[in-house]
Amino acid sequence: MGSYIKGLFHGLGTLLKGMKVTFKEFFTRKITEQYPENRATLKMYDRFCGELTMPHDENGNNKCIACGLCQMACPNGTIRITSEMVTDPETGKQKKRLVKYEYDLGSCMFCHLCVNACPHDAIRFSTDFEHAVFTRSKLVKTLNKQQS
Repeated sequence: MGSYIKGLFHGLGTLLKGMKVTFKEFFTRKITEQYPENRATLKMYDRFCGELTMPHDENGNNKCIACGLCQMACPNGTIRITSEMVTDPETGKQKKRLVKYEYDLGSCMFCHLCVNACPHDAIRFSTDFEHAVFTRSKLVKTLNKQQS
């Protein structure tokens, strides 16, 4: 009988705890974005993961060394890196050079594992969120080519 009463009070306590959270959220101010009417002024949060980008400097170069860590970290196989071995003219040693960096936005789950795995901060997520297209093939992007 004692465990029944204890269980009853425990259940009542957890119910009241849940109701407290519910009532607190019920009275907080709601924020509704009037999209697409406010498209020009809409600002996404910095933590929002919209699409993977590869920043380029003023000369069109990126920081990617084609190590493949981002490709290995991606659970969906969203990233495909093509590289080649070239001889460095200064040292005469062989090193990898990035040929093609493909990113499939349609299969990305925005987990951020690729960005965390990159040792040179060569890739990052932008806050762009409008990606509607008619064919899935347009969602496959080549990131190492500088966009105009």
